[in-house]
Amino acid sequence: MTSEDFKKIADDLPVLPGVYKFLDAEGTVLYVGKARRLKQRLSSYFTSMEKHAAKTRIMLRKAVRIEYVIVDTEADALLLENSLIKKYQPRYNLMLKDGKSYSYICIKKERFPRVLITRKVVKDGSVYFGPYTSKARIKTMLELLRRLFPLRSCSYNLSEKNIKSGKFKLCLEYHIKNCKGPCVGLESEEEYHEKIEQIKNILQGHFAQVKKHFTAQMQAFAERLEFEKAQEIKLKLQAFEDYQSTSTVVSPSIRDVDVFSICSDETHAYVNYLKVVHGAVIHVYSQELIKNLDNEEGDLLAFVIPEIRERFNSIAPEVLVSAPLPLKMTDFRVVVPKIGDKKKLLELSQKNVRFFMLNQQKSRASQQRRQISSERILRTLQKDLHLQELPLHIECFDNSNIQGSEPVAACVVFKNARPSKKDYRHFNIKTVQGPDDFASMEEVVYRRYRGVLERGEPLPQLVLIDGGKGQLNAALKAIKRLDLAERIVLVGIAKRLEELFLPGDSIPLYLDKKSESLKLLQQLRNEAHRFAITFHRDQRSRRFTRTALTEIPGVGEKTAQKLLKHFGSLKRLKTASEEELEAVVGKALALKLIKAFEV
Repeated sequence: MTSEDFKKIADDLPVLPGVYKFLDAEGTVLYVGKARRLKQRLSSYFTSMEKHAAKTRIMLRKAVRIEYVIVDTEADALLLENSLIKKYQPRYNLMLKDGKSYSYICIKKERFPRVLITRKVVKDGSVYFGPYTSKARIKTMLELLRRLFPLRSCSYNLSEKNIKSGKFKLCLEYHIKNCKGPCVGLESEEEYHEKIEQIKNILQGHFAQVKKHFTAQMQAFAERLEFEKAQEIKLKLQAFEDYQSTSTVVSPSIRDVDVFSICSDETHAYVNYLKVVHGAVIHVYSQELIKNLDNEEGDLLAFVIPEIRERFNSIAPEVLVSAPLPLKMTDFRVVVPKIGDKKKLLELSQKNVRFFMLNQQKSRASQQRRQISSERILRTLQKDLHLQELPLHIECFDNSNIQGSEPVAACVVFKNARPSKKDYRHFNIKTVQGPDDFASMEEVVYRRYRGVLERGEPLPQLVLIDGGKGQLNAALKAIKRLDLAERIVLVGIAKRLEELFLPGDSIPLYLDKKSESLKLLQQLRNEAHRFAITFHRDQRSRRFTRTALTEIPGVGEKTAQKLLKHFGSLKRLKTASEEELEAVVGKALALKLIKAFEV
């Protein structure tokens, strides 16, 4: 994905917290990231790209599109990023692949409940608060809870029978005033549960009663001139207010649900789907539908829900929507939430579907403007070059080599004055020895259109050659060998003065430097040059890497290619274990490789 590709979508990006995904041509997720402001974060990838690490530059070259999800807070973005990385395991994410989850504060379902930190939510009747994105913060909270409300930390079974029988003895925690001794009957169950209720109030953010308690303590310390203790209570209270964590995208109170929302305009309807598994949003999907005149939103949503659930293999027993739906004979229950975490999830879905609708509307309007603009530019180009047909399909060729080494060529394709990247092709020069630009151009043009004829594909109306008369004449030889001189128009473009050369015409054609048709030809030429240079750079890198491998005794060209294809890079190959190498090349050669890499 290039800076030019990004500019086309930049204006539609929201300045809101969210999570973004880079995807390749096959739809594979390459990278998942979070952002406080999506637009600024994504823009940073495409400004001064050469300053990025090599890994990031490679990822950007492979990416063809960006998807994003908006959320309410930066903390939600961090939590959703965590969920999506664990789901997709993107190649270019190094962190958060270890399967760990964020932490919760758990109040265990026991006679004298313990309050502890856990990563695992178990549906055993215990109460969970969180998730918390900072382990330091959650430890601060737990420390404050235990200081303000001394609780037991032991795992004894404090049944009434065990306490009355004197089974337990007071421990150090009691003597240092961290516990009031419920294990020996020094604290009643009622007193203990009063503390638990206060802790729940704090964790739920119900601070009114707790603040009164803290304020009284601070005033008492201040009256006794114990200002340090008063300041300590104040700081702890601020810590609770700052670190209280409620999340839309991860909730311990929700199990497995599907969330759907819909909005529409005159011609289209837009649906958003959130898949929630074990309380965490693990998939977000939006879809556009074409409306008929009599389609109601409820009917459309009722139609699309079973289809989307089947597509994403959902077996969630609940579906959250904003209004009752005309659904019959379903294997799930339709719920219209009014309050709580489920309502927040529905609001998140509604927020995303509204942004999706606005982006689709902008995209259609922009596409209509581009079509009008493209047609105008192509008609201008047709007039400037005296073409019989409107050049809807244009191809451009460029060669690349450094002193004759690794000669390659590239062909880029524009359709309707826009790049058609799926049709781009690159070539290794096979029949030319040394730096012969003309012969290389003849070979590549011949191979390209011989293949087009064999496959029965449509020919372009215009072929642009990057170079002057020499390159143009070389391309013309190839066209004549294929008997295509009457079917394809060739034009050469020389970079120094932006001269245009036509076959059989010794006088170059000059277009107005500000003309849209010349700018289109320049865009084609520059794109072909970029594509050729990128391919040439990759080829040189592979050659150097293969050379480093083939210098190892027992490693030939084919083995080197096999190793690089399997491990992806020399760096990953050098860090591979003996077992991984043995699976590719056998035990004997694996040992040789390890020994060579140790040097």
